[in-house]
Amino acid sequence: MATAPSPYATATATTIDRRDGPYGEVVLRERGAHFEIIANGCFLMDTSDGRSERLLIDAALDALDALPAPEPGRPSPAPEPERPALLIGGLGVGFSLARAAAQDRWGRITVIEREQAIIDWHREGPLARISGDALADPRCEIIHTDLVDYVCENRIGGVGTYQDRYDALCLDIDNGPDWTVTDDNANLYSPQGLAGCMRRLRPGGILAVWSAKPSRAFEDALRNAGFNLVRTEEIQVSRGVPDVVHLGVRPA
Repeated sequence: MATAPSPYATATATTIDRRDGPYGEVVLRERGAHFEIIANGCFLMDTSDGRSERLLIDAALDALDALPAPEPGRPSPAPEPERPALLIGGLGVGFSLARAAAQDRWGRITVIEREQAIIDWHREGPLARISGDALADPRCEIIHTDLVDYVCENRIGGVGTYQDRYDALCLDIDNGPDWTVTDDNANLYSPQGLAGCMRRLRPGGILAVWSAKPSRAFEDALRNAGFNLVRTEEIQVSRGVPDVVHLGVRPA
C-alpha cells in the first residue's frame, strides 16, 4: 500500500477531510496536483504514481494464466464462459480497482474496504476521478467491512456475500506482512488469516499480497498454510527499493 512519498511532497499539503472512526484517524490531503491518504499519522499511499497497485492486479492475472491446464476429466477452476472473480482487499486511492475494471478478463470484482471515509471519497469526493468509471461498471461492488473479518468468516456457503469465493485475492491493506497499519491487521498474515484466504479462493485460485519489501517469513507462512508455487515478484518504483508482490496458489 505505502510507498515513499514522491518529489511532489515538497508542495504544501491541504487537508480535505479528516475522520475519526473505529480504527483511528484517517485523513485525505491534497498536495499539489495529487491526493494522499494518511491513517493514524502514517502515510499510506498517494495518487502520484499507482504503478504498484496496478501491477498487483496484473501479477494475479498473469499467475492465473500461467497455471497448467486442468487434467483430462477435471473441470477448470473458472470454466468458460465464466470469467475469473476477483477480490481486492483495500480500496486505497482506487488504482487497483480501476486497473481491474479496465480489463475485460475479470468477471465479478469485489472490493473490501473498512473505512467509510475512503468509500465516500471515491463515491462522492475527489478520488472519483480515479475510480468513477470502475464504480459505474456492473461487475464492481464495494463491501464495507473489515478484510480480516471477511476472510476469516466461517459462513462461506451460507447467504449473501459470505457465500462468495474468488479466483484471485489481491490484498493491499498494509505496508506489508511485517509492517501493518493497525495491530489487528497482523491476524491476516497469521495461520488463521491465511486459512481464511484459502477458504475464500476457488481451487487453483491465486493469493497476491502487496508489500513494500520482501518477507522470507511470509513466504514460509504461505507454504506452511498449504499454498503452492509460492514466489515473490519485484515491482520497480521510481525511488527507493522495489516493492514486491507475494504470490501463492490454492491447490486444485
